[in-house]
Amino acid sequence: MAEEAPRFLVVGPSWVGDMVMAQSLFITLKRCYPAATIGVVAPPWSQPILARMAEVDAVHPLAVKHGEFGWKTRRVLARKLRGRYDRAIVLPRSWKSALVPFLARIPERVGFLGEQRYGLLNERRTLDRQRLDQTVKRFVSLGLPDSPTGSGDFDCPAPQLRIDSDNRAQLRQRLGLSERPAIAMMPGAEYGPAKQWPLAYFHELAERLIDDGFAVRVVGGPGDHAAGDDIVGGLSHAHSAHAHNLCGATSLVDAVDLLADCEQAVTNDSGLMHVAAAVGTRVQAIYGSSTPDYTPPLTENTRVHYLALSCSPCFQRVCPLGHTNCLWHLGVERLYQGIHQDQASV
Repeated sequence: MAEEAPRFLVVGPSWVGDMVMAQSLFITLKRCYPAATIGVVAPPWSQPILARMAEVDAVHPLAVKHGEFGWKTRRVLARKLRGRYDRAIVLPRSWKSALVPFLARIPERVGFLGEQRYGLLNERRTLDRQRLDQTVKRFVSLGLPDSPTGSGDFDCPAPQLRIDSDNRAQLRQRLGLSERPAIAMMPGAEYGPAKQWPLAYFHELAERLIDDGFAVRVVGGPGDHAAGDDIVGGLSHAHSAHAHNLCGATSLVDAVDLLADCEQAVTNDSGLMHVAAAVGTRVQAIYGSSTPDYTPPLTENTRVHYLALSCSPCFQRVCPLGHTNCLWHLGVERLYQGIHQDQASV
């Protein structure tokens, strides 16, 4: 690999939050090799997010569905990439994720051991789960020299997504948003209900915040629209003027600018939580079946709400005990007080 201007191809993850965290790797590569070129193999939906990362020079969309092998699609992409990169960094641990760099004949191909990838990677690293106890550390470590006996206390720079001020202004006008200072609410979590704070709690919190002079913006994808209706529905006419269900009404990249326009964000452990952190918005992060030790928002501008019950974290999609006390016992008052305490400290 040419040390002066190496050409990196990163095979990116398939989830929003993981793709945002991958920017920590991109920043690390540019710090180590300022003249480096970074290309990313990624799902088409992630192109607008990657376009907001200053370190990414090229995006190579891989249009295969989740769980689909897509042999022909991978082979066609690999053929286009031949001769363009010196080193590939494969972030997912699946066998098929390592196919494109192998077929593209990239000389150096690094990734963690997984699914018998011996023939596809020529630099295979063992994942030390104690040393690399966070997703972001695993990503960044693959851009550093292998040090199996070293500590996991290396620098993981925080993601920083660029903001489009013009788009933000247009969104405010097009969506008829309240002029009040806004609090975002993200009720979604694709993983499952064991990561989702009760909608009734979001609704109560929204009502109290509007009483206090805030506007509330519910942000999410089309699948979260019904949840957004549950949160803003039933509010009085005076309240509803300052409550906006934006789920499904905007693109993912629009959410970047909308979240940057908010004072704070109340969010489950989700991809949008990491987007909010990456645009500098104060985050009130709610954890149920997962843990902030593994996938925390990568900013100090965060207040974590986590009960750490004896049954937590279980990492299950649905509570195996049938009560989801890790979320039901995390009351509205705690979030309400946290928001006001953080607002007072700004």
